[in-house]
Amino acid sequence: MARVCVVDDQELMRDSLAQTLSYEDHTVDAFARPAEALERIKGAHYDVIVSDLKMPGMDGVSLLRALRQAGVDTPVVLMTAYGSVQSAVEAMKLGAFDYITKPFDAEELSLLVDRAIQHGRLRADNEALRCSISDLRAERQLVGDSKAMRQVRQMISQVAQSSATVLIQGESGTGKELVARSVHAASPRADRPLLCLNCAALASNLLESELFGHEKGAFTGADHLRKGRFELSDGGTLMLDEVSEVPMSLQAKLLRVLQEREFERVGSSVTQQVDARVLATTNRNLVEWVSRKRFREDLFYRLSVLPVVVPPLRERLEDVPALVDCFLDRIARREGREPVSFADEALDLLLDYEWPGNVRELENVCERAAVLAGNRCIEADAIRPWLAMAAPSAAARQKSYRPGHILEDMEREAIERMLSQFNGHRERTAKALGIGVRTLGLKLKRWREDDEHGQATDAVYTEAASG
Repeated sequence: MARVCVVDDQELMRDSLAQTLSYEDHTVDAFARPAEALERIKGAHYDVIVSDLKMPGMDGVSLLRALRQAGVDTPVVLMTAYGSVQSAVEAMKLGAFDYITKPFDAEELSLLVDRAIQHGRLRADNEALRCSISDLRAERQLVGDSKAMRQVRQMISQVAQSSATVLIQGESGTGKELVARSVHAASPRADRPLLCLNCAALASNLLESELFGHEKGAFTGADHLRKGRFELSDGGTLMLDEVSEVPMSLQAKLLRVLQEREFERVGSSVTQQVDARVLATTNRNLVEWVSRKRFREDLFYRLSVLPVVVPPLRERLEDVPALVDCFLDRIARREGREPVSFADEALDLLLDYEWPGNVRELENVCERAAVLAGNRCIEADAIRPWLAMAAPSAAARQKSYRPGHILEDMEREAIERMLSQFNGHRERTAKALGIGVRTLGLKLKRWREDDEHGQATDAVYTEAASG
């Protein structure tokens, strides 16, 4: 459904066009005089304009020129008699979408109008995407001048010029995706698309389709051909987020496309060549994953041709002030107000904290503080409870293991961590741990009943109960 403007001085043709397009569920406004239509178009949004070429006073070409001068880029379809085709071609040079020669039938007109509508919407989507990418590049930058971050930047500049696969490793929340985007932006492929895929977010069959595409009828629900991320990123870059979560059943296919630069869509026997640079991220220790037979060794070596390690925030605490300034400025721009600031004691508190959630946790604290502080300076007392509520570090949890219950406590820690990773989804958590969903549920129930305080796990249990 779209909004269409029809301009024709002949009443019979005008009414016929309006009726034909209304049958297609479009909203149609019809005008006999181009000048009247021009004024209405300037103050309203139309998806397409259908105008006659020859009209008294202002003709279709003059209307088109006036629209473009007014900054209106709505697709224009011109109707012309056979003898005026040359004029229509000239109009297309001025920016008309297309023309249709009289006489024409209703189906021919409807198809052309639909094409113009889709063209206009695609152009608008592309413009919005360019704006969002521009905003992302402007706001999402690697912040910090610590020795660790200088090393990361140096590594980015070295690996960016290559087409080899890059494996970006680091804890959750350290900025691995931002590093991947920086590599792409500094590479010769920067003007080509960067596509991202979270490998942990999809089931095995859906992940295969997302990676390689599928043919129509390849499986139930595949009602049309779909291109995969590798095919769509041909000539550009593909970022595989959390690549460690790719099922073993798909790892061989992933290895092949990395090694041979070829693949087949699901349900197809036609081999396609592809030139996509792969940037993979993981918060796992893939060497350990390989030793546990959870990840193919040959795939690991194919991915880690150029390894980049992103340090946790606790190893570059000197970057905290710069990160805080960056986050507070970004929040202020978004909210349209002056940025707030942290008092010296509050900043000291941030510098003394270990940040188990890394940069993502710091950004969360800054945003919460900025919203709640209003125009006031953020004091230490305001943020101290939030840091105390945060999950303890792995070292702190290890110190709290109970004598005689170390294995049980370690099991509980592993399950809670996995639940958090899968956002409380029990089935996926149980599958990742290699236990049954019922077994997982019984353990959670027992621990919930035994936990008299529950500060560390209430949120996890709440999410798991809804998963």
